[in-house]
Amino acid sequence: MIRVGVNGYGVIGKRVAYAISKQDDMQLVGIAKRNPDYKAKLAIKKGFNVYSSGDPKEFENSGVGLSGTLQELLGKVDIIVDATPEGIGKENKALYEKAGIKAIWQGGEGHSISNLSFNAYANYDSAIGARYARVVSCNTTGLLRTLFPLQKEFGISSVNAVLVRRGADPSETKKGPINALEVDKHIPSHHGSDVNTVIPGLSINTVAIKAPTTLMHLHAVTVELKKSATKDEIIELYGRYRRIALVSLKDGVNSTAQVMDIARELGRGDGDMYEIAVWKEMKAEGNKLQYFQAVHQESDVVPENVDAIRAMCNVEKDSQKSIDKTDKSLDIGV
Repeated sequence: MIRVGVNGYGVIGKRVAYAISKQDDMQLVGIAKRNPDYKAKLAIKKGFNVYSSGDPKEFENSGVGLSGTLQELLGKVDIIVDATPEGIGKENKALYEKAGIKAIWQGGEGHSISNLSFNAYANYDSAIGARYARVVSCNTTGLLRTLFPLQKEFGISSVNAVLVRRGADPSETKKGPINALEVDKHIPSHHGSDVNTVIPGLSINTVAIKAPTTLMHLHAVTVELKKSATKDEIIELYGRYRRIALVSLKDGVNSTAQVMDIARELGRGDGDMYEIAVWKEMKAEGNKLQYFQAVHQESDVVPENVDAIRAMCNVEKDSQKSIDKTDKSLDIGV
């Protein structure tokens, strides 16, 4: 039984905590929060132990019952999942080193924080027994989910992707354009180089646009394959991977709104869409493939965190067995 803590209980942290609580080979020892807000109170209602990474007196004054401090949590776990805001995770590394525990960071931190960027399909084996790892961002996870099968089956000469990014998460009120499409000042965007931290040497170029939506990201991907492939062959290939969900315009799925409605109809917690949605209306001519995919930025990295925990703690060395276990626990691919 792997003893796990989650430091940070926001968009990603609360979902990772839930996913860990669903595993029969993991124990969620507790979650750490800096502030005693409504999320801390809801965590307690869910039965999670709450630890303070801020001032314990603030929690006491707010009536939030604490199980201890972050330092005390670190003394009870084998591994910590850091889901704190970008930049804070880097500051926390010294705490994890001092506690002598393993740690996982999210994509907001740079590759150098662990020198191991993780995706379950692409490089599970590299995380086996590792002390530190970083689960790449939601967009990078989305790209890796669909590019890895193509590389494995047909080989890839080059990738060009346009990323239309959500302006903010649903609960955020301080981010995002209100009535504009905002271009990323970096050309290319960082997502291509982030893919290369998992698949070194892949020729990939990405650009990004921020849009006034909270639902999902949408990618338009063009791939030059090393071997020719038909549309039916690509659809059959993607159908083998549970973390890819094939959708179709013919079924009325013509936007991210319908994709998220599918997730809600599946009855998952928070209406999450762990899978990357790929439209069957793709174009494959010779070696050239073009397709659209949608990425639920709040949840697609969650199963990757679970698999990273198993690999790093040497509980499961077979990537497919871990993926199968995680997918079953979260109803992925149903």
